[in-house]
Amino acid sequence: MRVVMFGFQTWGHRTLHALLESEHDVVLVVTHPRGEGAYERIWADSVEDLARENGIPVLIREKADDDDLVLALKEAEPDVIVATNWRTWIPPRVFGFPPKGTLNVHDSLLPAYAGFSPLIWALINGEKEVGVTAHMMDETLDAGDIVAQEAVEVGPRDTTKDLFDKTLPLFGKLTVEGLARIAKGDKDFIRQDRSKASFFHKRAEEDLRIDWTWEAEELDRLVRAQCAPYPSAFTYHRGRRLEIVEAQVSQAVYGGTPGRIFYREGDGVAIVAGAQARRGRSKALLVTKVRTDEGVELTAHEYFTRMGGYLTARP
Repeated sequence: MRVVMFGFQTWGHRTLHALLESEHDVVLVVTHPRGEGAYERIWADSVEDLARENGIPVLIREKADDDDLVLALKEAEPDVIVATNWRTWIPPRVFGFPPKGTLNVHDSLLPAYAGFSPLIWALINGEKEVGVTAHMMDETLDAGDIVAQEAVEVGPRDTTKDLFDKTLPLFGKLTVEGLARIAKGDKDFIRQDRSKASFFHKRAEEDLRIDWTWEAEELDRLVRAQCAPYPSAFTYHRGRRLEIVEAQVSQAVYGGTPGRIFYREGDGVAIVAGAQARRGRSKALLVTKVRTDEGVELTAHEYFTRMGGYLTARP
């Protein structure tokens, strides 16, 4: 089939690579301009460079709704569009243009975790599985019929980087599998159960701020979700920003006021956490590595030279 691909960053790059190795003919690539935002510098393999290296025409667009783009589609005469990590809305006149529709590839087990940053949100929420879904695009974001889907297990100490490494190979695999079904005229796809759908927003600075009334298990997942190369979860100590780089749940139960810098346990320092901490019913977040507002990484023992005082959500 003749394929037009909309894609960006490493997800789009891997999808395009799989298409180039498939039986299909990629006739046009549409990608976003390279950005300088924190998240745009992460997983930044260039779709544009890969396309040009293979002699494929490239259009650079922030959005996919202009007349010139529609004209380019008419000239390319695609049978199908593939979209992977396309950051803006694709209107019906574009996703409905090819006779075989548009296949979108999304890094969650739809209908759950539609929208943005699904791996991070899923890890924070303690999901046991994550995965990738290839579905037909319709007017509702990430809501079309499922063509192919595959899950992977979330390990007990996995970070978002680990989940990225587990799911990334599925993008090309499911794209090619989905196109094979589309090419042979298969339309027996799975309709999403909208009663089980959830839609998440982009991650922002406020989403990294630690709330010490969260249970230690939740905070542990937040720290692992906001692992490098993502921005770290943060708190404040004596009015200065402090990033929590590594942590885990304490062995012991520590009672008192959430945020209290309490006790040395093993390689870490126990910070009282949880809404029920004052009743002595919560474990602490055992912080093991931090980063100061000057960018210096220290072990918790190096940074917390004495116990006492509080970590706070704001200066």
